[in-house]
Amino acid sequence: MAFRFVSAACFVALLSLATPVATVAKEAPTKRLVLIDDDIVGLNGAPALLLQAPDVEVLGITTTSGSVWRDTATAYALRTVEILGRTDVPVVPGATYPLLNTQESTKRWEGLYGRLEFKGPWTEPASGGSPGTPSPSVVPSLPIGDPVTKPSSEIAAAFLVRMVRAHPHQITLFATGPMTNIALAQSLDPSFAANVKELVYMGGSLNPQQTLGTPAAAAFAREFVNTPRREFNIRWDPEAARIMAHGAWPKVTMVPIDPSTGTQWTRGFLDSLRSAHTALTDTLQTGLEPGFPIWDEIAAMVWLEPAIVTRAETLYIDFDTNQTAGYGDTLSWHEAYRPHLGERAQTVVLSIDRVKMEATMRALYKRPLKR
Repeated sequence: MAFRFVSAACFVALLSLATPVATVAKEAPTKRLVLIDDDIVGLNGAPALLLQAPDVEVLGITTTSGSVWRDTATAYALRTVEILGRTDVPVVPGATYPLLNTQESTKRWEGLYGRLEFKGPWTEPASGGSPGTPSPSVVPSLPIGDPVTKPSSEIAAAFLVRMVRAHPHQITLFATGPMTNIALAQSLDPSFAANVKELVYMGGSLNPQQTLGTPAAAAFAREFVNTPRREFNIRWDPEAARIMAHGAWPKVTMVPIDPSTGTQWTRGFLDSLRSAHTALTDTLQTGLEPGFPIWDEIAAMVWLEPAIVTRAETLYIDFDTNQTAGYGDTLSWHEAYRPHLGERAQTVVLSIDRVKMEATMRALYKRPLKR
């Protein structure tokens, strides 16, 4: 807790008085500062939860391509802040393409090593997933409504650097999409990572196991049965992920795919939000499809409600950037076995208490919105 200190001159003057010195007043608690970097799709993910948290101040949302192209992610971010009544939060567009990875090189890789389950906007309809969008500039009509507000004209990496310089050692950075903007910010300012208070990211995969017996859980388990170290956020831009992993962050929390296998959006959870009747809870009824794992929300909730973590481990983490079968795979070591090639220790969340997490999520979603 911070206190307001009396100046030296005032202190001497007070000593000269016969009356006792007044008690120094305490400052009001300050909010925790947050930046969100995301390939946001819909109302799910970290933004809605962090914007609803009463002790959190979101300084901005930066967008990147990943699950969708950057401009579509930007539209979803703008619509999210509109629905929540938080258009005061800037939305700043970032990277459209990965640092090195391309659609052509991905096709060539697949010809050698097998098809990828999901490729974001490069996904073909025949793969079984939702088809991608060929042009980054094509923004489809959003199922949650199209935004009327406009994004910032600043570039995301420059915005991230500017915010961290303005608030050194105070900002928690949430990266819940590919790491392209983060890598660009680190390249622009070598002190960027060291001046962030902590990094929390959703990405990577260690050894996920199907833990729910539903058909949807079995369908999602296909992705990691034969390739347990592959995860989309990293595979979209492995070079950026490696730059991120080598950053001098004071603290890093990694949320890989592993804990999400014990979670699932259900109709019962969505129905439990109905009584609030806010623009957020009403839109969530149709803006979320039951059956999907709860992915990025875990990253937000691990930070907001640490008691949900039931198992975590300190590991040294890196990502494979060799153009081989393991391109984009997660690499991990205990301290005694790490190669000492720039990898850094991270707290890796391996399992969470779904019931506790959903209870806190429910309370945040149902909070009154800003008017």
